[in-house]
Amino acid sequence: MTLEQGIVFAVLGTTLGLFVWNRLRFDVVSMLALLAIAVAGLVPSDELFAGFGHPAVVTVAAVLVISQGLVNGGVVDNLAKLLGKVGHRPTLQLLMLTAVVALCSGFINNVGALALLMPVAVWMSREAGRSPSLLLMPLAFGSLLGGTMTLIGTPPNIIIASYREGDSFGLFDFAPVGAAITLAGIAFITLVGWRLTPRRQDSDDGGKLFSVGDYVTELKVPEDSSFAGGTLHNLLTRAESEEDVVVLALIRNEERSLAPSTFKVLQEGDVLLVEADTDSLQAFLDNTGLELASASEESDETPPEIDAGDILLTEVVITPESSLQNQTANRLNLRERHGLNVVALARQGHRLKRRIGDVRFQVGDILLVQGHEESLGTELQQLGCLPLAERGLRLGRDRRTLLAGGLFIAAIVSIVAGWLAPPVALVGCAVAMVLTGLLNPSDAYKAIDWSVIVLLAAMIPVGGALEATGGAELIAAQMLMISEGLAPALVLGVLLVGTMLLSNVVNNAAAAILVAPIALSMATELDMAPDAVLMAVAVGASCAFLTPIGHQSNALVMEPGGYRFGDYWRLGLPLSVLVTVVAVPVILLVWS
Repeated sequence: MTLEQGIVFAVLGTTLGLFVWNRLRFDVVSMLALLAIAVAGLVPSDELFAGFGHPAVVTVAAVLVISQGLVNGGVVDNLAKLLGKVGHRPTLQLLMLTAVVALCSGFINNVGALALLMPVAVWMSREAGRSPSLLLMPLAFGSLLGGTMTLIGTPPNIIIASYREGDSFGLFDFAPVGAAITLAGIAFITLVGWRLTPRRQDSDDGGKLFSVGDYVTELKVPEDSSFAGGTLHNLLTRAESEEDVVVLALIRNEERSLAPSTFKVLQEGDVLLVEADTDSLQAFLDNTGLELASASEESDETPPEIDAGDILLTEVVITPESSLQNQTANRLNLRERHGLNVVALARQGHRLKRRIGDVRFQVGDILLVQGHEESLGTELQQLGCLPLAERGLRLGRDRRTLLAGGLFIAAIVSIVAGWLAPPVALVGCAVAMVLTGLLNPSDAYKAIDWSVIVLLAAMIPVGGALEATGGAELIAAQMLMISEGLAPALVLGVLLVGTMLLSNVVNNAAAAILVAPIALSMATELDMAPDAVLMAVAVGASCAFLTPIGHQSNALVMEPGGYRFGDYWRLGLPLSVLVTVVAVPVILLVWS
C-alpha cells in the first residue's frame, strides 16, 4: 500500500464513520472529505470543484426541478385522486398505492412521489378504520423500488451511468432489471409482506391521533378587563403562554373570526375559542383574569367552528430538511411570522400532553397546525413540513396538468430518440416549466435539494481519487481473493448485497460513488461485463430497506406510521433477499 492509498483509505474510513455517526450533515462530511484530499494533494486544484459541473450533478438538479413542476401541474394529484375509489380492502389499497408510487418514482424524485401519496395513504387508512402503519412502510419501499426503473428515477442510477465507458446508459436501460424487481417487490408486499408490518395505533385508545375537541374551551373577556382595548398579542404576551394556549377563533356578536390576527383589538364580552390542556388553561386564567364561558372538554368531536371556510386544520410531519429541527414554537414565533397555530404535537404515535411551546421539535414529529388556506401550503413548504392529511382531503385541482405532462413527455421523447443528451433535455424541460409559469424561479431553486447536490459534487472527486491512486484496484484485489472461484452470479450477488448493506447506513448516492470504481476494477480482473457489475451496484445502492436512516423515504414514514428503528427489517429483510434473487439472474441475462 502506497502513502497516497493510505491517505485515501483514511479519508474514506473517517467519512464513512461520520456518515454512520450521523451527528454532522452528510453534505458537510462530504465537503470535509473533499478538503482533506485537496490538502493531501491527491486532486489537482483546478479539478477540485469540477464535480459541481459534472453531468450527473446537473441531471439530478434538473430532475428535482421537473418533479416540482409536475407536482404544481397536478399530474400526480390526479393519479392520487383515483386511489380514493379502490375501496377498503387492504390488499387492493396496497396494490394500487405501491404501483402508483413506483410508477411516479420512475420519473420524478422518489421522495417527492412519496410526499404526494402519503396524505392519500393516511386518509385511506383512517377511512377504513385502520392504522396508517399498515400502508406507509410498503408505500416507502414501493417508492425505492420504482426509482430503479429509469435513469432519472434515483440519483444512484444517474451516478452509475457516468461511470460507464463510452456512451452513458440510456433512459430506459435500467428498465429490464428495475421493472423485474419492482413487479416482484409489489407482488410480495401485496400478497405477503404487508402482514409483516407492525400494527401501530394512532393513539393509546386506538382513536384519532388528535382529538382536538377534548382540549377546546371558550373564554370570555369580562367587563372592566385590563385587556379590553388591547390587542390579542398583548393578552398572549402578558399571559406568557403564547404557544401553550392557542386561540383558534374569536366570537363577537355571534360572528366568528377564525385564526384571528394577533393584532386584533379585544372588546369586553369577546369570547375566545382556545385549545389548551388543563394545566395551561388554569395558568392562563390566573394570569389574565378571563372567565370560562362554556367548556367543550367533554366533546368527542372537533368543533366545526375551528375548521371552516378558508381556515384549515392540517396534520404535517417535520422532514429531515425542516428548519424546525431542535427549535421550539416559542422561539420561532410561528403565529406572528408564519400565521400558523400549532394546536397539538405527536411523537412516536402518541400525542404529547405537555407545553407545546417549549418542546424542541424533532424530525418526524407530527404537528396539527391551523392556518389560512391561501398561504398554508407556502408556509409549510418554507418550514420544511409535509402535509399528511387535511381534515376533508381535497385532491386533483386543475393546475395545467396537460402542460406539465406535455413538457415532460417531450423531454423523454427527445432522450429516447437520441435528439438530445439527458442532461440537456432535462435542463431544457426544467427551464420550460419556469418559462410557462408552472413554477417560478424561486420555487425552482427551492425544489433542488442542495445538500444532495453538494454531496454528489464533493464525493465525485473523492471517488476519483480512490480510483486514481489505485485504491479501488487494491480493494478489488482483496475482494477477488475472497470471491476466487465463485461463479459470476455469486460475484454479482456479493457486490449487490455489499452495496445494499452500505446504503442502509450511508447516503445511497455516496454508496454508489464509493463502490462503482471498486466494482469496475473487479470486472476487469474477473473478465466480467462492466455493465453487469454497474447494474448490481445501482440496484444495491437504491434498495435500502433495513433501516429508517437508509433513505429519506424510510425516515419520512417513521413517525406517521409509529414505527421503531427495528421494525424495518421485518419487511425489509425478506424484500432485500427477494430483490437480490430476482436482480442477479436478470442482470446476467441482459448485461453479461
